[in-house]
Amino acid sequence: MTPAELGQRAELAVADFLFVLGFDVVARNLRLGRLELDVIARRDALLVMTEVRTRGPGSYIGPFGSVTRTKRARLIKAAQRLWRARSEYGWMRGVGRVRIDVAAVSFNGRETSVEYAPGALS
Repeated sequence: MTPAELGQRAELAVADFLFVLGFDVVARNLRLGRLELDVIARRDALLVMTEVRTRGPGSYIGPFGSVTRTKRARLIKAAQRLWRARSEYGWMRGVGRVRIDVAAVSFNGRETSVEYAPGALS
């Protein structure tokens, strides 16, 4: 499996995880210029932007540890850019709160595990 395929599989796992929690996934891999948000979901007036991280077995740095200061700054910048462009996205109407979450996805054979950190960057 290529890194891109692994990333897509991880994002799908997070989208399913959020759906079970009652969220509607409104966008995946949303490009905002050179920035990208992996999974965007909404429940009532809450909009969550989730950064999805995964690492192969034996990686020195785990998925949560891989969110560097630079990556955090890019995520915050992407969230701000989305907020400024909210009139372009119908699913942004009525949003009252925004949160940036981080999800760590690991795969063990056929088993998928999602660790979720709500508000990790909010």
